[in-house]
Formats: sequence, C-alpha cells, structure tokens
Amino acid sequence: MKHTLRTFVAIEIGSANRARAEELIETFRAAGADVKWVGPENLHLTLKFLGEVQSRETHRVCEAVQRGVAKVEPFEFELRGAGAFPNARRPRTLWIGGGMGEEEMIALHDHVDTVLGKLGFRKEHRRFHPHLTIGRVRRGGPGVGELGQLVEQHADFSAGRISVRQAVVFSSQLTGSGPIYEALGRAKLGAKG
Repeated sequence: MKHTLRTFVAIEIGSANRARAEELIETFRAAGADVKWVGPENLHLTLKFLGEVQSRETHRVCEAVQRGVAKVEPFEFELRGAGAFPNARRPRTLWIGGGMGEEEMIALHDHVDTVLGKLGFRKEHRRFHPHLTIGRVRRGGPGVGELGQLVEQHADFSAGRISVRQAVVFSSQLTGSGPIYEALGRAKLGAKG
C-alpha cells in the first residue's frame, strides 16, 4: 500500500455547470493551441492543494477540514468569466472565475487554510482567487495568440451557479490518461457540533 496520498480540498460542481464548462473548452479548443484540457469528470474548484500526505494522517486532515467549513454557512456561488494566469496575452492556466458568492468562497478557503495550517500545512500568503481550472497550456506556438483572444472575448461567460454545501478532501492518483480522484472525506458547511 502506498504510504502517501497526493491530496487536495475542493468544491464539486454540478452536471449543468460541467456541461457549460465543456462548451467553453470546445470553443477554446478551436484555437488549435497545445493545451492539456481538464476532463469533465475532474472539473472542481480547488480550495487548497496539500501535496503528499501520509496515509495515516488523512483522517486528521478530514477532521480539520470539517472544523474549518463548519464556520461558514452554505451559500450560492456563480461560475462566471473566462480568464487565464498570468493573463490572456500569455495564457498558461485557463479558468472560469467567480461572480456572486466569491467573498464567501474566499472566507471558506481562509478557514480551511487556517485549520490546515495548525496541522503544519503551508498557509497561503496571497489572496485566494476562486476559479475552475479548465486547461493548462503546454507550450507556446501556433494558436496561443488566438486562444488569448478567445479568453478575452469570453470574459462574461457564465457556467451557472452551484450550491456550496460541502467541501471534499480528495486523493489524486496520477496516471498516463490523467488523474483519478477519490473522495477521502466530505465536510458539511455550517455543521456545528
């Protein structure tokens, strides 16, 4: 048995949101840039990436996440606006951002970051930017300029709303055909006691 698990905390999205994100991916795919697209089954909003975690410690991570998310009441979050890191002119990571509920998502991240910091995980020093990663540009070349233009043209794109009711602690197994995620634990928002 593997002694460590590549672990992260995320918010799942619904099938309608997933379908809208896939539509945007298809639009962006037309640019012909060399992009590794996120598979529809793997689309999620990452709250915190933890890296390799000892298998025997995952229960402590799940308990800490439960404590952190209990401090935030459930809320609605809108997946809105296509964008890229570092920017649309030099896209490396392609994403759909947030609209309504963005401040609540930031607060949720901050609570999770704080409780996991007490377990020794490195705290974020930059302000959290809620986003749904849809692809990563592998290298420059043909199509990247057109891809950047498409990102700018879809700045108002909407993938709909999600009801944020729980956070999920996932393990990620990297394979040749892409990562395989497995839920290690689910933590309900606002669940005090």
